[in-house]
Amino acid sequence: MSTDPAWPAVEAYLQHLAHERRLSAHTISNYRRDLRSLVEFLHTQACSDWSRLSSHQLRAFAAREHRRGLTGRSIQRRLSAARGLFEFLIREGRLTHNPARDIRAPKSPRRLPATLDVDRMDQLLRPAGDTPLERRDQAMLELIYSSGLRLAELVGLDCSALDLGDALVSVTGKGNRGRVLPVGRQARTALTRWLEVRSELAAADEPALFVSRRGTRLTPRSIQQRLERHARARGLPGRVHPHMLRHAFASHLLESSGDLRAVQELLGHADISTTQIYTHLDFQHLAEVYDQAHPRARKRKGVRSEE
Repeated sequence: MSTDPAWPAVEAYLQHLAHERRLSAHTISNYRRDLRSLVEFLHTQACSDWSRLSSHQLRAFAAREHRRGLTGRSIQRRLSAARGLFEFLIREGRLTHNPARDIRAPKSPRRLPATLDVDRMDQLLRPAGDTPLERRDQAMLELIYSSGLRLAELVGLDCSALDLGDALVSVTGKGNRGRVLPVGRQARTALTRWLEVRSELAAADEPALFVSRRGTRLTPRSIQQRLERHARARGLPGRVHPHMLRHAFASHLLESSGDLRAVQELLGHADISTTQIYTHLDFQHLAEVYDQAHPRARKRKGVRSEE
């Protein structure tokens, strides 16, 4: 790919995202994958010059991705990456217009995120034992649910980010945006118990709040595996992953408070439209309660509807 005539422009754009916009390595990897797909499509069009790419060809690119089974959301992400590349090339004086500006992907049904209700969360957060690893795992789960952390935010936490005296934790989220979050009582208790034994695992110069049995910072995959094991041990059905705890935090908080703006701030969403998905979760929960409780919604045994 690096020898393709169209690729140096992509590489320059990725460098811009890394050094000027300071996006995370994970985000840049996603841009690289999406733009690689576009460059591969250019081969089918016998085109290697970005200035010759037309809106018609980009619509054909979106249609091809749809035929390959990509969702509307994934296609929209690829078109967004293309728009960003073209705006960068315009700024650099290499293009005069953005052929992707008015192209939209086909809409996909909006998927609600998987979450856990309050009873399932209580079941999940029952303390397991008193070994250092069990204390660590309990502290991680309580903190995610208490403060709505992303997995990457949890992994990146250092001890210095935690202020148990003021019940606060400082995290760095997407786009290197920092925020300070409250830490609930149960999470503070679990964290205090973990910090009492952390030195049994962590090296003296290790800054990470959560460490492995080898004393180094935990990886995202390790946390996912520990949570899956923890959930199975408590009899929870299905696959439980860290983001479900973040979803539970958001939906339970919104259900209790109704304050969408506050939930947006706590989650670190740049756009409130991202947070609004939880209003659908809240309505879904209310609809389930209605179906189970309202006399006109319950099905009565032995009564057949008239045809």
